[in-house]
Amino acid sequence: MTFSVAVAGASGYAGGELLRILAGHPDFEIRTVTAHQNAGHPLIAHQPHLRSLAHLTLQETTAANLAGHDVVFLALPHGASGEIAAQLPDDTVVVDCGADHRLEDPADWAAFYSGEHFGAWAYGVPELPLAAAATAGDTAAAASDTAGDTAAAANTTAAAPKQRTALLGARRIAAPGCNASAVSLALAPGIQAGLVEEQDIVAVLAVGPSGAGKSLKTMYLASEILGSANPYGVGGTHRHIPEIQQNLRKSGATAPTISFTPVLVPMSRGILATSTARVKPGVTTEQVQATWEAAYAGEPFVQVLPAGTLPRTADVLGANTVLIGVALDEAAGRVVTVLALDNLYKGTAGAAIQSVNIALGLDETAGLTVNGVAP
Repeated sequence: MTFSVAVAGASGYAGGELLRILAGHPDFEIRTVTAHQNAGHPLIAHQPHLRSLAHLTLQETTAANLAGHDVVFLALPHGASGEIAAQLPDDTVVVDCGADHRLEDPADWAAFYSGEHFGAWAYGVPELPLAAAATAGDTAAAASDTAGDTAAAANTTAAAPKQRTALLGARRIAAPGCNASAVSLALAPGIQAGLVEEQDIVAVLAVGPSGAGKSLKTMYLASEILGSANPYGVGGTHRHIPEIQQNLRKSGATAPTISFTPVLVPMSRGILATSTARVKPGVTTEQVQATWEAAYAGEPFVQVLPAGTLPRTADVLGANTVLIGVALDEAAGRVVTVLALDNLYKGTAGAAIQSVNIALGLDETAGLTVNGVAP
């Protein structure tokens, strides 16, 4: 069976990455692409690397143009996805690659965003380790977005509960924030296993500017970024903070606190997240390594590197791969994780497509690659 697909926001970076992956997916057919200001233009004028999709023309982003497809991906600014999604049929699989449906608590939304809170959808990080109590809650929360019977979780590869259970049969999916999924995947094993303290978590990220989209802002100009590292969202103001805390609560934390500092660096795409947390007394280096390896054992896209090995962003460029290196700083009493992912691929588009694969009962890895591009 082939599923028809529409992509809204197709002229942007996230939309372009969705289309690049979907163009090679064996089960999806791209039928409609939409945009706002660029409606009426050939897609190829804005995504010149997508040669196989040169026949497509950008239509206006309206519910009428998006309805009638099996799957709709919304790569839109926050506030826009919620309004469009509310007008789409219940049996359509809708994936929001923006922020509108990630946060469960309206107070978190009000504190970090503006406008209406549209409610939370099934969260699109299948590998996120969950506490046992969180598994039951997530499954119940996803039930309203589930239609029909779905095959058993044949792709579940580890004994520990994971977020993918909440995606089985889902018809509404919230793709993650790229920074949020990076920090969450890096620290969740320690939270789930009870090895680390949930207070005093620190994360510093080197990020490429493509995560901000094609915004024409001074801070994203090449003359501002090249040869420089530029921190932003400092002092507890970044919008991914409540998403990280929400994820860590799913993994077993009660009231986690985090100091989160992203830094723009001169690479177009990629995230290198260094996240640390205080360890419980008596935790050993061997225990830390074994815990992280067990948490992601058998996962096709999240891989823990051997002890003493750390990832680079270059190793995950153009892939749905997450690489994690972990160490114990015994003098400081902290676990140190270093995680690399491609913010446009695994951080956004790849996570969205992987989640849809699960929702539709397809091979979870369909259309996705673990192989990066080098040099």
